[in-house]
Amino acid sequence: MSSATAVAGTNIALVKYWGKRDEALNLPATGSLSLTLDRLGTRTRVAFDGGAADRVTLDGAPAGEKFAARAAAFLDRVRARAGLTARATVETSNSVPTAAGLASSASGFAALALAATRAAGLELAPAELSELARLGSGSAARSIFGGFVEMARGARADGRDAVARPLDEGAGWDVRLVVAITAAGEKTIGSTAAMRQTAATSPYYEAWVRGVDGDLAAARAAIAARDLNALGAVAERSALRMHASAMAADPPILYWNPATLAAIATVRELRERGTAAFITIDAGPHVKVLCAAADADDVAAALNGTAGVLRTLVAAPGPGARVVEAA
Repeated sequence: MSSATAVAGTNIALVKYWGKRDEALNLPATGSLSLTLDRLGTRTRVAFDGGAADRVTLDGAPAGEKFAARAAAFLDRVRARAGLTARATVETSNSVPTAAGLASSASGFAALALAATRAAGLELAPAELSELARLGSGSAARSIFGGFVEMARGARADGRDAVARPLDEGAGWDVRLVVAITAAGEKTIGSTAAMRQTAATSPYYEAWVRGVDGDLAAARAAIAARDLNALGAVAERSALRMHASAMAADPPILYWNPATLAAIATVRELRERGTAAFITIDAGPHVKVLCAAADADDVAAALNGTAGVLRTLVAAPGPGARVVEAA
C-alpha cells in the first residue's frame, strides 16, 4: 500500500470565475484572481490499497453518491497517468461547510490532487498539479498555490494552458478576509448548473465576460502597489456584477438572503466611518470582507452584531497545498 495525506486551503476569488468554455475539462470562460486562506480548507488522505472499489469518506462518514462519484472519476485520471489499477481509500475532512458557497470544492480537489498523485508515485510540477486539480473543480487550480493567485483562461482546446500561478508581488501583504456565515446547509443550486443557466439565459452574461480582463489588470496593479482600496473596489465590482448576471438568468438565480443584504449594509457603514472594508460573495449567501489585519477584529465584531449573521471567521493569506504525511 502507498498512501499520502495532503492539506490545501480554500481560496476566495476577488476577480470572479463564473462560466465555462468547456464543462468536460472545467475550462473557464474568463481568468480569475483569488486569495488562498490559512485556516479554512481540506485535509485528505489517499491510499491505493487494492480494495474492490474506491471508498470515500467525508468528515468521518461515507460520502454521498455524487461526491463519491466525482472523487472516483478524478482518481481514474490519476490511475491512468500513473499506470495503476488499484482502487483507493479516500478520507477527507473540511474545516468549512461543504457545498455552501465557501469554496470547499477548491480546497477539496487541490488536496485530493496532491495526495492522490503522491500516493500513486507521481511528482508533478506545480503547473501540472494545477491543471489536474482544475479537472476536479475549476477553482481548485488556484488552491495549489498560496496567497494571491491568478488563474489563466487559456486558449488551448485541451486546457493545458488553463492553469494558475502565484502572484509573488502580493507575498507578505498583511490583509485579512472576514467571513460572515449567513445560513446553514448547502446552497440552493450548484455552481456548475448555475453557471450554465446564466450563460444560456442571462442578457448580462456577455457583458460580464467582457469586463473581466479589465478587472484582472486592475487587481494585479492594486496588489503590486499594496493598495487595499483599489483592490477592494475591484473585488466588490466583480462580485456584484457576477451576481447581477446570475439574477438576470431565466429562471433567476438568487443566492442571497436577508442576512447577506444586512452584512453588505454593515460593511458599507464601516467604510463610511473610515474603515477600509470591502465585500465579495461567491455562489452562496455568505459574505466575505477584505480588510487590513489591524481592522479584522472590528470588522468581525460589526458583522457578529448584524441581524442574521450566524458567526464569523477571520482568515489570513495561507500557503499552497502541501503533503503532511506519506507512507
